[in-house]
Amino acid sequence: MNFSNPLFIAVVVFAIYILISALRLFLGPTAPDRTVALDTINTLVVASMVALGAAMWEVLFIDIAIVYAILSFVTTLFIAKYLEGVEAS
Repeated sequence: MNFSNPLFIAVVVFAIYILISALRLFLGPTAPDRTVALDTINTLVVASMVALGAAMWEVLFIDIAIVYAILSFVTTLFIAKYLEGVEAS
């Protein structure tokens, strides 16, 4: 493994962004803010997995990233639907 590969550097930058989003997740004043932060973290995790898969020439990372992205999307929809019901009542 060559850690000077730009894709590894991108993964480190994504990790920093994940930490910033995690801070927003824990400190967010409202539930929608926390939901957006969680969705951002999920998107960054998918991007990191794709970058690592490309850097290490492992197709398995990309397959797992696709499944994770689908599950993340569905989970975000369920959270949004729940928050819509909470806001209405």
